[in-house]
Amino acid sequence: MSSPPEITDPNVLRAMQTVPRYRFVPPHLIDEADGDYPLPIGHGQTISQPYMVAIMSQALAVGPGDKVLEIGTGSGFQAAVLAEMGCKVYSVEIIPELATRATAVLDDLSYNVEVTIGDGYHGWPEHAPYNGIVVTAAPDIPPRALLDQLDIGASLIIPLGPAGGLQTLWRYTRKPDNEYERANLGGVRFVPFTRSRAY
Repeated sequence: MSSPPEITDPNVLRAMQTVPRYRFVPPHLIDEADGDYPLPIGHGQTISQPYMVAIMSQALAVGPGDKVLEIGTGSGFQAAVLAEMGCKVYSVEIIPELATRATAVLDDLSYNVEVTIGDGYHGWPEHAPYNGIVVTAAPDIPPRALLDQLDIGASLIIPLGPAGGLQTLWRYTRKPDNEYERANLGGVRFVPFTRSRAY
């Protein structure tokens, strides 16, 4: 069994140390904000384990000035880390209450994140192409719209697999011939990808 990836990107490490995770968790869970595990944020969603946020941020291979799309704003923590890394972040959230709450925290912390309410399966084509796309919920297959919205050389980081079952974190990197190079980043557990018909 392979060992977990090591976080070596200094920009990711700095961002993880800088972003105050306690600001993104429910008030009654603030005492657990420093724990390296996911926490519930309501509506059946979670704030991801810090280590997983770091893995996904590092796998994107983005930095200052890059434009990143996040699918699943959730608490706003992943978006804040990417913004702290110097990225311009566009984030799509399907649950209005979470989008409103995350936007308020991100704005209060002055992070460069634009949040919209919508079905992330379609991405956010108005701002494409992106230098990276990160998905924080697990569909069965990667949405075609997200692959199409990648810039050449950019990567989509996405967990794939059944709800409650074995999931795998994948990196899809767009090549100049519009093919995609795929890399397995290991086993993960994420909430299911929610489509608009449920809301």
